[in-house]
Amino acid sequence: MSHPALAELGLAAVNDGAATGPFFATSGPLLDSINPATGEVLAQVRQAQAADLERVTQAAVDAFASWRLVPAPQRGEVVRQIGEALREHKQALGTLVSLECGKILAEGLGEVQEMIDIADFAVGLSRQLYGLSMHSERPGHRMYEQWHPLGPVGIISAFNFPVAVWAWNAMLALVCGDTCVWKPSEVTPLTAIAVQHLVQRVLSKNGYAEGILGLVIGELDEVGKPLVADPRYPLISATGSCAMGRAVGPVVAQRFGRSLLELGGNNAVTILDDADLDLAVRGALFSAVGTAGQRCTSLRRVLVQKGIAAAFTEQLVKAYGSVRIGDPLAEGTLMGPLINARAVAAFKGALQQVKEQGGEVLCGGEVYAEGACAKGFFVQPTIVRARADMPIVQQETFAPILYVIEVEGIEEAIAVNNSVPQGLSSAVFTLNMRHAERFLTAAGSDCGIANVNIGTSGAEIGGAFGGEKETGGGREAGSDSWKAYMRRQTCTINYSTELPLAQGIVFG
Repeated sequence: MSHPALAELGLAAVNDGAATGPFFATSGPLLDSINPATGEVLAQVRQAQAADLERVTQAAVDAFASWRLVPAPQRGEVVRQIGEALREHKQALGTLVSLECGKILAEGLGEVQEMIDIADFAVGLSRQLYGLSMHSERPGHRMYEQWHPLGPVGIISAFNFPVAVWAWNAMLALVCGDTCVWKPSEVTPLTAIAVQHLVQRVLSKNGYAEGILGLVIGELDEVGKPLVADPRYPLISATGSCAMGRAVGPVVAQRFGRSLLELGGNNAVTILDDADLDLAVRGALFSAVGTAGQRCTSLRRVLVQKGIAAAFTEQLVKAYGSVRIGDPLAEGTLMGPLINARAVAAFKGALQQVKEQGGEVLCGGEVYAEGACAKGFFVQPTIVRARADMPIVQQETFAPILYVIEVEGIEEAIAVNNSVPQGLSSAVFTLNMRHAERFLTAAGSDCGIANVNIGTSGAEIGGAFGGEKETGGGREAGSDSWKAYMRRQTCTINYSTELPLAQGIVFG
């Protein structure tokens, strides 16, 4: 046990990988959780197998029968207590996120704060699951719609936000009356186990022993594929790559289930010659370098107007030189490691394609192995002068590689922004109201998120989060995203003694 945060959160040297609420003994192969900053094993997980998934699934099905009948404000009270438990252990859980995922501590703590924020949001939502009333065209009739709990929700999360994405889904699903089963990334299993310990204590204290929130950690064939294919899950919420979405979506659709897909991003910032350049440089820096470029909203492309391209690029290269790489828990570190050796290989492979396709590396571009970083998965944040038509620019490389592309103006920038298959986040830096509004029109950015004078990352939980095209079309967190976790029912009540038909139809 290499850090006291693990012990505080109930983690052992070897941990079971399945829970119906409480954990139970699993018998699958051992999985190592690796600290990407050091290459050391933090702890191990005994993975779940198919029979364990069945046990967890059936518990979720059984618990749904009663949980859906608990009044929504009472469900909200349970979520409120979960938020309090997260507040109490924020420091330890944020530290664990940094240890297992490689985020700097500020980002690890920020991720736990996202969980707390969405719990607060869901508590308020528990009294606002509104339907509409509509005027019936038939005399003596009343018509309205209402929303009912949907059923067990399968939640598949990715390593880069190992706990927040689960909370975006689970907190809303809980107040909507659903039960949940979580399959976290096999790369970051300890954070999931720690959260399960925290939330189960709250559930048990409130008399909910099993089935409300379940967990399965296991291999794709044993756990992942069967969960996605199981018709007892009316909704699968899956966060990951576009390739993962292509595998999940058709399987769920074939059984007429719902998919909430949060997939890849290839996000661009447009910087026009009327922009505040200092603001633009700072916005681009965090969006590109934060989480070592491993956010779905990370900045991948800068589309800069030609007249200011040289000045902007010079300032950005200078700013990159000040980025301190190293131990994510150390004060002053701005960029931690990539998640594993595969990510480092993808970084190197992308830069090889950059050279083959005529791009120019302006700074960075190498593995970083200085001092204590030699045993971890560190790379240098990298800026590349590129063209919009380079094939590598169409792809999302989960690493801190930023492509700088020159454009003539706002019209070309919008065209280039929209020219990639993904459609998650976008932004424009400009002090011209017309340019800003042009970017936000129906003929502007085609992304699910469009910002003005801020970067592409750092979304707040109050707004619906998600994107278009190959990003999958799903929406999580705020606004009316709760509707994905419920089923809509339209009701018509006849309080008259007549039986008129709609559309003026006379029968008989």
